[in-house]
Amino acid sequence: MTDAELAAEIAHVAGERLLAVRAGGQLTGKALGDAGDAAAQAVILELLRGYRPNDALLSEEGASSTDRLSHDRVWIVDPLDGTREYADGRPDWAVHVALAVDGAPVIGAVALPDRGLVLRSDVPPALAPLPPGAPRLLVSRTRPPAQAEQVAKALGAELVPMGSAGAKAMAVVLGEGDIYLHAGGQYEWDNCAPAAVALATGLVATRLDGSPLVYNRADPLLPDLLICRPEYEAQVHAALAGALPAND
Repeated sequence: MTDAELAAEIAHVAGERLLAVRAGGQLTGKALGDAGDAAAQAVILELLRGYRPNDALLSEEGASSTDRLSHDRVWIVDPLDGTREYADGRPDWAVHVALAVDGAPVIGAVALPDRGLVLRSDVPPALAPLPPGAPRLLVSRTRPPAQAEQVAKALGAELVPMGSAGAKAMAVVLGEGDIYLHAGGQYEWDNCAPAAVALATGLVATRLDGSPLVYNRADPLLPDLLICRPEYEAQVHAALAGALPAND
């Protein structure tokens, strides 16, 4: 099984497990989110240990070891991206499975289990033609960053609130949005798999200042992200000029 096939299989199986936990109907709210996180993490660990026992792992739900810094190949996973949406019965949550090689997001799979989809970097969807009208800018449902509002004003964009980072990124991949801009704090597991899929699709996936996304760092905090159609890259950067957060 290739790395890409394994990433897709893990994302799919973990997503199915999450659906089963929620369908059990015995838990709600935080308890449901915690149970889903634990169940998906267990599935991912079992499959990675079985198929890639010599690779390192960085997961939101697992203890991070500095031993991974000496590895060229590191799996970066978020067993449940969008715990609140999952627990609330919404569809905008995801499972992220990525492989970073020498710090680059080379392989990624993002499952959207409620939609029955797994988006993969090895078989990315064709980038749809640029739709007419105002660009659609995906933002957090609960805390849209000021930079997004600034870009929306400059481009005349429509703000589209959505749940998890993976759901927002895949909306751009699927042609359901045009720009996903985040500032204010994410971690490597929040965007490594989405970035890998977005790049394979032909989208832009960078930090807000245009610098590359680099993974498997000692500090996994990765506080800002831009995923967008290439047609909007220059306009977004022009709108952000002079208002970028300090790069770490």
